[in-house]
Amino acid sequence: MSAVAHQPHRWTRQEYEQLVAAGGFAPRTCVELIEGEILDMAPQNSRHSTALRLVEDVLRNAFGAGYDVRPRLPLALEDHTEPEPDIAVVVGSPRDYRNQHPTTAVLVVEIADSSLDFDRGRKGQIYARNDIPDYWLLNLPDGMLEVYRDPRSVGYADRQLVGPGQSIASLSASEAPVRISDLLP
Repeated sequence: MSAVAHQPHRWTRQEYEQLVAAGGFAPRTCVELIEGEILDMAPQNSRHSTALRLVEDVLRNAFGAGYDVRPRLPLALEDHTEPEPDIAVVVGSPRDYRNQHPTTAVLVVEIADSSLDFDRGRKGQIYARNDIPDYWLLNLPDGMLEVYRDPRSVGYADRQLVGPGQSIASLSASEAPVRISDLLP
């Protein structure tokens, strides 16, 4: 008799969404599906929460009509991946996504304190692999914005560091630069 290797179950988005719909997680449990694994999301401390609200407000003003600024809502990127970025800016309005989550975004923003390495590495690779053209990582420990552009299959080819005294515009809202100091708590 041959031995059966123990393998972890790799969840699909469909299975994950069925589990969520069936109440498979306690209320207020924060998880996301990353490459088939259901991962606990780091809890938000007050600095992270403040930054999230600031980024959301600034980006709503920068993008305006025709874009939906989505805080901590799912992106259906791959069969086994459904991250919930801190902010995703998608084309359209909230009602455009009433039947399914968006499958892309024009800008994704992650706010990182304890999750800095994960957001730079694994999440950045996922966003690049899915052709998210503009990925911003608000680096709270260093008080700066890391801007990633030119997605490739293994990551982003372009990385720019932008400090508190500087401004930058999203590729999709180039006429509306934002000050980095307006994003920081």
